Amino acid sequence: MKTTADVIVIGAGIVGCSTAYYLAKKGMSVIVLEGSNYIGNGGSSRNGGGVRQSGRNPKELPLMIWGVKNIWPSLSEELGVDTEYKQKGNLRLGKTDRHLEILTKLTDNAVKCGLDVKMINASEVKEINPYLSDEVIGASWCATDGHANPLTTTLGFYKKARELGVQFYTDCSVTMLHTVSGKIRQVITPEAVFESDNVVVAAGFESKTLLDGVGINIPMSKVKLECLVTEAEPQMFEQMLGTADADFYGHQTKHGSFVFGGHTGYERYAIDYANPCSSSSFASCASRGIMKYFPILKDAKIVRAWAGFMDECADQVATVSKIDEIPGLYVECSFTGHGFGIGPAAGYNTAELIATGKTPADIQPLRYDRFKTAI
Repeated sequence: MKTTADVIVIGAGIVGCSTAYYLAKKGMSVIVLEGSNYIGNGGSSRNGGGVRQSGRNPKELPLMIWGVKNIWPSLSEELGVDTEYKQKGNLRLGKTDRHLEILTKLTDNAVKCGLDVKMINASEVKEINPYLSDEVIGASWCATDGHANPLTTTLGFYKKARELGVQFYTDCSVTMLHTVSGKIRQVITPEAVFESDNVVVAAGFESKTLLDGVGINIPMSKVKLECLVTEAEPQMFEQMLGTADADFYGHQTKHGSFVFGGHTGYERYAIDYANPCSSSSFASCASRGIMKYFPILKDAKIVRAWAGFMDECADQVATVSKIDEIPGLYVECSFTGHGFGIGPAAGYNTAELIATGKTPADIQPLRYDRFKTAI
């Protein structure tokens, strides 16, 4: 077992795998430690596949816009896999005046950040997607948004990283980080002590415990999300769909099935945080929500449903940053359920930060120390 490298990455989801790949491309030796027994075991294999800029907090937009322009268009070719990336736009739907107020605020904030997104009326929505309910009275429309396949994309980064010499160890849970003379140096696991001058913590919610152990607090909660998949249907549309209340989102895949996520209102009350199982109420609850927007699917058959956990941050914003107090320590976490689309850009920029001290995108708003106490 190799226990030393230029960089140690904790977590083998899309963020960890992409970070490792981009570091290896720069000629650095990399070890990735994954606590579960397979790659992408967290949110990277349990999400709706959105690659969207619209609907995000403005703090995330510089990084996400950069990723859509510079990474996603050529990613399938670079990784040698079909990521199933489609840049066919994103409709965030509204059925009430309150919905439109929410969408308008999000749109105005995004436009200030340079994103090409606009509000459209009901007839314009129908021109883009004629299958939607007549209850939809408006939407925000971002033509440069899209969606992709989380499984093939994550595994593509993994395979390419392996080809470049990255060492992956699964079933290798990190129990603590250890500093020497104030700098990061050791990553402790039951199997071995790994050593490096650079450590990236990209372990989803589990990042919190590791960071707490070295005095860094990123306020996160573990919240369950659930999705369902239908049988293949005739191709209807290529856009990503969402709603003002974020109660329904999804897209039609390359193969014809629909992948939809939704909420029951009880996501914070998961019974078993070790095993993310879909609840008995989710499929029926989500289906009722979907039908209000997409009635043509009333006879579609659900093939399966699944659940996963997101690392929900107090301000709903990702953390992509170096840790000033502990030289050599970097963090990529708190993606709050929308980490897949932004993950490759986070990985690329973190690799640049480690290798050169600079980033092509502005990640200053995503710093770890942005949080203020109540008093």
